[in-house]
Amino acid sequence: MSRSQLVAEHLPLLRRYARALTGNQASGDAYVGAMLEALLQDPSLLDERHGPRAGLFKLFTQIWNSVSLNEDPEVTPLPMPPERRLSNITPLPRQAFLLLSLEGFSEEEVAFILSIDVAETRKLADTAGREMAAEIATDVLIIEDETFIAMDLESLVKNLGHHVIGVARTHTDAIALAKNKKPGLILADIQLADGSSGLDAVNELLRTFEVPVVFITAYPERFLTGERPEPAFLISKPFQPAMVSAVASQALFFQRNSRNRSSRVA
Repeated sequence: MSRSQLVAEHLPLLRRYARALTGNQASGDAYVGAMLEALLQDPSLLDERHGPRAGLFKLFTQIWNSVSLNEDPEVTPLPMPPERRLSNITPLPRQAFLLLSLEGFSEEEVAFILSIDVAETRKLADTAGREMAAEIATDVLIIEDETFIAMDLESLVKNLGHHVIGVARTHTDAIALAKNKKPGLILADIQLADGSSGLDAVNELLRTFEVPVVFITAYPERFLTGERPEPAFLISKPFQPAMVSAVASQALFFQRNSRNRSSRVA
């Protein structure tokens, strides 16, 4: 497999990770683009000691944590709001947490990606998990038509300290539940069994109030093409509990920080 094919194979999940860090598709893609430009200029930057995927994430992290990229006034800034730069909103513990929980890397791979040791990896992940869990309890609406998956999600979010206001199995149910009890977070399947769309339901709700949304789908690659607006927070079926925890925490984290910034400006 050629170098370009290797990069293309792993690019969708790298883009997912980047947008989970930034909370925004355009911002995440901007950093991925910067990484690709660096790799194009110097292919030797890709360290494949732990495989090409870990190597790409390591190079992305080096770009992401670059002091010159984030702070040097002589460097042309990426097209992203200054308040969402990594140095301000995504400390090292959050990166370790996401790499382990969202991307499924081993502790050894995360240590390699972040240029730290395994003991520090564990410490960082534990720190991030405790901080997020303590800060972000909220009311959750679940839009999911598969009974057992809905039950798993309901149990999971309750264990994370959240309150489930209801489980909607259709577009109509979702609209009714959300209008009666405005949720602080939505977990939504994209394609519902009755032919309705969780994506359409969420878009309709977002016209009336602001809420972070995590989409769940068996086909994430269909929504990671870069050809249209895409969900910032996306979970693949079948999912692991740690992945749901990580992504939901990130979605709430960005929502909370956005509100805090608005309050300070006001």
